[in-house]
Amino acid sequence: MGKPGLFDLENHFAFYGAYHSNPINILIHTLFVWPIFFTSLVLFYFTPTIYDLSQAGIIPSGFNPVLVFNYGFVFALIYGLFYVILDKKAGSLAALLCLACWVGASFLAAKLGYSLAWKVVLAAQLFCWTGQFLGHGVFEKRAPALLDNLVQAFLMAPFFVLLEVLQSLFGYEPYLGFHGRVKAKIEADIKEWQDKKQKKIS
Repeated sequence: MGKPGLFDLENHFAFYGAYHSNPINILIHTLFVWPIFFTSLVLFYFTPTIYDLSQAGIIPSGFNPVLVFNYGFVFALIYGLFYVILDKKAGSLAALLCLACWVGASFLAAKLGYSLAWKVVLAAQLFCWTGQFLGHGVFEKRAPALLDNLVQAFLMAPFFVLLEVLQSLFGYEPYLGFHGRVKAKIEADIKEWQDKKQKKIS
């Protein structure tokens, strides 16, 4: 069932879902959210090393210059743990994706070097963010969630699109009745937003 406060997946999903109800906008986010996360980790690779993992024998010394315990790792770890707490099954898959993104981003960043990596990241971020804003403006016709709750929007975006894919392909829901309750909350939120919008016009 739902958890209180920060770890209430139902309320988090309903909040994010209210801003992403159009199928085309959902598809756009499905394609672009994880690349934004991945390329962010590419840039985080160049942050200071917190601890050399090879010294503790956690990672073979041959990988040492690439897989380093830096802020990129902490960033991916926070996201992964948050998702596991929200939902053990889908959250574990999301955590593995976060880990895979960190590993892949680390190797890509090491290969590109900072002088080229930041340009690649900038181009990818601009492309993905532009696509998402177009999704909201053209198809959703509602401002992005980040304008109302920046932290919640950034934290939930990768998990939201993963849950959407799992639900669409496999009918997955974290617990029985989850999608029914979330759908009701989303519809209520959208109706409230539409009513406020109508009042402003009139």
